[in-house]
Amino acid sequence: MSKPRLRLRLRLLSLVSILYYVFLIITTTTDLVAALRCRPDQTETLKRFKNEFAFSSICSDDTNFFRGVTCDNVTGAITVLTLPGGCIRGTLRSNSSLFELSHLRYLNLSFNNFASSPFSSAFGQLNNLEVLLLSSNGFIGQVPSSIRNLTKLTQLKLSYNKLTGDLSPVVQNLTNLSAVDLSYNQFSGTIPSSLLTMPFLSYLDLSENHFTGSFEILDSSSKLEILLLGNNHFEVEIIDQILKLANLRYLSLSYLNTSYPIDLTLFSSLKSLSYLNLYGNSLTPTSVNSDIDFPNNMQTLLLSGCNISEFPIFLKSLKTLEYLDLSNNIIKGNVPDWLWSLPLLVSLNLRNNSFTGFEGSLDHVLADSLVQVLDMALNSFKGSLPNPPVSIINLSAWNNSFTGNIPLSVCNRTFLDVLDLSYNNFTGSIPPCLSNFTIVNLRKNKLEGNIPDEFYNGASTQTLDVGYNQLTGKLPRSLLNCSLLKFLSIDQNRIDDSFPFWLKALPNLKVLTLRSNRFNGPISPPHDQGPLAFPKLQILEISHNRFTGSLPINYFANWSATSLKINDEERLYMGDFTNDRFTYDDTLDLQYKGLYMEQGKIFTFYSAIDFSGNKLEGEIPESIGLLTTLIALNLSNNSFTGHIPMSFANVTELESLDLSGNKLSGEIPQELGRLSYLAYIDVSDNQLTGEIPQGTQIMGQPKSSFEGNPGLCGLPLQQSCLSEDAPSAQEPEEEEAILKWRAVLIGYGPGVLFGLVIGHVVALYKPDWFIKNYGQNRLRGIRQTN
Repeated sequence: MSKPRLRLRLRLLSLVSILYYVFLIITTTTDLVAALRCRPDQTETLKRFKNEFAFSSICSDDTNFFRGVTCDNVTGAITVLTLPGGCIRGTLRSNSSLFELSHLRYLNLSFNNFASSPFSSAFGQLNNLEVLLLSSNGFIGQVPSSIRNLTKLTQLKLSYNKLTGDLSPVVQNLTNLSAVDLSYNQFSGTIPSSLLTMPFLSYLDLSENHFTGSFEILDSSSKLEILLLGNNHFEVEIIDQILKLANLRYLSLSYLNTSYPIDLTLFSSLKSLSYLNLYGNSLTPTSVNSDIDFPNNMQTLLLSGCNISEFPIFLKSLKTLEYLDLSNNIIKGNVPDWLWSLPLLVSLNLRNNSFTGFEGSLDHVLADSLVQVLDMALNSFKGSLPNPPVSIINLSAWNNSFTGNIPLSVCNRTFLDVLDLSYNNFTGSIPPCLSNFTIVNLRKNKLEGNIPDEFYNGASTQTLDVGYNQLTGKLPRSLLNCSLLKFLSIDQNRIDDSFPFWLKALPNLKVLTLRSNRFNGPISPPHDQGPLAFPKLQILEISHNRFTGSLPINYFANWSATSLKINDEERLYMGDFTNDRFTYDDTLDLQYKGLYMEQGKIFTFYSAIDFSGNKLEGEIPESIGLLTTLIALNLSNNSFTGHIPMSFANVTELESLDLSGNKLSGEIPQELGRLSYLAYIDVSDNQLTGEIPQGTQIMGQPKSSFEGNPGLCGLPLQQSCLSEDAPSAQEPEEEEAILKWRAVLIGYGPGVLFGLVIGHVVALYKPDWFIKNYGQNRLRGIRQTN
């Protein structure tokens, strides 16, 4: 290439680079453009406001902070302020710089943490506000009367706080309101009639408060279209007054806690009504069995927990019905065949009734329906499972008495994502199309044969639970094609295989339970396979198999380096398959603190290891101390020897530790008594000696936790130590060992997390009566992280 051409090319490359960086600068500063239009004094005020609080790392720089700022093009005054949720933490004081921004028209501080701040009267100074959004901020106390100064308000949202008092002084003068949400607070007294009849109000949510009194609606010309009053404590009749709101389209009156039953026929007068929620109320039997002339545009009818004993006949005429919930009633007998012919019905919830079967031809009873979400769980259905609707998305039929084979027609349901047929009596083999589904739960049936080895590349499977069947063979190697797999439960079968080291290639696997099968061989990977390091595994349950061998000292050194936090990804439970119609949460049988529970929901922050009931030997690896957020560990009923590692002192989150039934010797490390969360410990039936540590947690254990160790002494055992008052000669040696181990920790890297599950018994998907031997040993609740 000639030199002139080379120079030309270099110049072009330089020009392209310059243009690229200019573009980069422009795109990264677009969020600051609004702020750059602001007057300097306004910007300075906003920065002073920012300095009043502690900010999370994602909000600490000005780019993120100013992203929600808009200034007037003419005056330069800040008119819009939206702070990202989760940024602010601290007390909002009445002299805050925020209240100097008097030109604000739109203020959104929702989903921040103002540390139980009172609702400041200084909000009344922002008298140009048109929209005020302060949900989920931790505000407490009464709303000050100065809020009445905000006469331009059109939207007011204060939900999910701890606000108290009467609403009457709050809403006076706010006649321009069109949308009000005060739900999930502690407001009490009477709902002001003036609020219900404001001239522009169309949306009002007062649910989840403590309202008790009656109200009277004098003006029937109200424009209110959406009204939510559920979960209050009304002591008097309110339905008659609500029926005066002729423009209502959406009405929620769930759990009114009234002593009188509700007459369904009354709602036929609301001709615009399309949504009606009466959850948890008693209905008059005569109205349920009547031909009700409901509005011809009724789309959603929610009658869960209404003590209904017969299938409502009036539903037959609701040709526009799309969503029907009859769950948690006492309806028995067969589901009528006319139900499936409702032309627009897409979601049907029949869960927790006493249904036994279906009317009509079994081959076509469901298949011709347009239903997409069908929940038949917790009933008494018998016989074969009918072919599901062609358009089905979620089929939940767990905890019934269905028999026979799982219909192969499920493989032809193109849109089916969730297939939950657990806790039935299905026999035969597993359908070969598991790859088609996101969630597969076939737990506790009588299925036989192999798990189909037909998972295709790119399969969408996230949950596969085939526990408690009679399955044989090996784990299908095609599971490696399921890169989205998070939950794999094969427990209580007859699988004969070696430890699946190859599963560590799955990048999202969080739960692996192989308990009570015929797995065998070592659980330490061969040298040519590299370290055992599952990227995201939180729960490893391999108890009651035939695993053998010992664990090297660095066995846990390469396990996950992530530390899960409570409500990971803003969720409470691990199961994260949700859409606008249903939620599925993974569940797991759990052995915890010496008890056994069936089907507990899995908290996102939980982590555990269970290697019990195998033939493992050698010493417990010191690298166990790297699992700093481990909550439960069970190594019982093996042949472990040597001392209890003093590195347990680093596992500060540990709640349950079971080392019983081994051949451990030496003393119990004093550091175990300092683990503040350790609520359960069992070291019985070993060869331990010396004095039992006298920490608060240890002293609360039963003596059975230490029996079977002839050399142990001290409380809670009856054997007293000969020289209780003499200082232990082992203490300097122990301290030195801990110091050495801390150096080892630094060598291996930062602490790691491995995972377990906790039973949450009152489940969205599994009932509280599934729990066995729960007693007084309630699982620890969510830890506050603030």
